[in-house]
Amino acid sequence: MKPKIALACDHRGYDYKETLKPWLVSQGYEPVDCGAFSGESCDYPDFMFKAGELVAKGECVKGIGICHSGIGSTIAANKVPGVRAALCQNAEQAQLSRQHNDANMLILGSHYVPPEALIHLVETWLTTPFEGGRHDRRVDKIRNYERRC
Repeated sequence: MKPKIALACDHRGYDYKETLKPWLVSQGYEPVDCGAFSGESCDYPDFMFKAGELVAKGECVKGIGICHSGIGSTIAANKVPGVRAALCQNAEQAQLSRQHNDANMLILGSHYVPPEALIHLVETWLTTPFEGGRHDRRVDKIRNYERRC
């Protein structure tokens, strides 16, 4: 069974989402398309909530969200309990978000991530493991706080 990756976008991230789908398949993943389903104007929270819920429930191992700046999508995704969404603009941030924060959703801003950097950034994020150790304590504090709310 292939690991599932939730994909979400708004109209400004649609082209990047469509680029990622076949690449994810080629890497052995099963993309789960949460929308948007066209380049027509739409509201990113609808799709980020859906992707975040799939990740939080464990139906998808990770999620990727894309909008123009990435800011709104990050805010929306992080409202879903159990999601640790990281807005990354380069491969180094992607790597650190996994190593130190165990981010389970990657958020991209199509305006800030050049097309030629997209695949490398996503590949770095998907293949970087969580380091654990001292970072476990910090991520556990986030999980514990979430359970209290």
